Amino acid sequence: MTILMKLVLQALGLAFSAVIASLGVYLLLFPPQSWNIFWSARLLDIPLVFFLLMSICLIAGLWALVQSVGLRQQIQYVTHQLEDTKLGRSTLAGKPPQTAEFAVLSKEADRIQELIHDQARTAQKLASERVESQEKIIQEMVSQERNRLARELHDSVSQQLFAASMLMSAINETRDDSPGRETRQLKMVEEMIHQSQLEMRALLLHLRPAALKGKTLKEGMDELLLELKQKVPLAIEWKSEEMNIEKGIEDHLFRILQESVSNTLRHAKAHSLQVLCIKRDGYVILRVTDDGVGFDVTTERAGSYGLMNMKERAGEIGGTLKIVSLPGKGTRLEVRVRFEERKEGLS
Repeated sequence: MTILMKLVLQALGLAFSAVIASLGVYLLLFPPQSWNIFWSARLLDIPLVFFLLMSICLIAGLWALVQSVGLRQQIQYVTHQLEDTKLGRSTLAGKPPQTAEFAVLSKEADRIQELIHDQARTAQKLASERVESQEKIIQEMVSQERNRLARELHDSVSQQLFAASMLMSAINETRDDSPGRETRQLKMVEEMIHQSQLEMRALLLHLRPAALKGKTLKEGMDELLLELKQKVPLAIEWKSEEMNIEKGIEDHLFRILQESVSNTLRHAKAHSLQVLCIKRDGYVILRVTDDGVGFDVTTERAGSYGLMNMKERAGEIGGTLKIVSLPGKGTRLEVRVRFEERKEGLS
């Protein structure tokens, strides 16, 4: 039963009771000489008894209608508050309820919204503090290990590839330019060694710390995607905006971007990649889209640690991660994080 129907029934009951009580008092004080007066007397050419009943229904209906409009507006406001709470935002539009019961519900919804916002801010602050306290140690350890690995690769594998390349070049130069099978195979081996050298040089260039290292999120994204564009056969387009956000949020978003791009390169078999990082309507939005093979997001994938890691990182900074993908239709990943200006004094 709707609120309007309940109010109409309540109003009818109250109005009818009031009229009956009033008539009872009147008849006790001024008893009529004949009861036929209720049938014979007319108002607007309507018998008095029917006129009274119609008036009761009309007044009750109008009163219920007016009351229901106000109550419905208050219910809609509380409903919007609950929807906004679910989406993690504050309710700013509309007039708060005035009825005591709805006002209590509205205040409780406001309190829950503020609690959720405080939790998101606390999570972001903790993420920033963890990043700031551990970043120097982690960067130093990663830098040392990558430098060690780069030196070993350069001193061993890279030098051996260089020697093999020189040897094959010398062998091919001393042979006759005959179109024989052995000559073609030696040429192919020389080309493979040369290609391996190029890939080794690219690998040595990538052996460096992957963190932002003091750069902003935009600077890190531009550097990463520009370098990637120069080294992989993939059409890459991106748009990024400067944002004065907490360092912990920047670090997590950058690592989510790295993980997403890595998944695209390893699994998507894509020809193009679009990256967008902007701030809109109080949110930081990171979106990565490719035109690869896609996958069924409803099916559990073995070894999908990258997706789990990205979801955990988004949750740690009070954000949400959404993945839309269909087999053969590409994949779109979107992270939304409530935007908080970086406080003065924080790096």
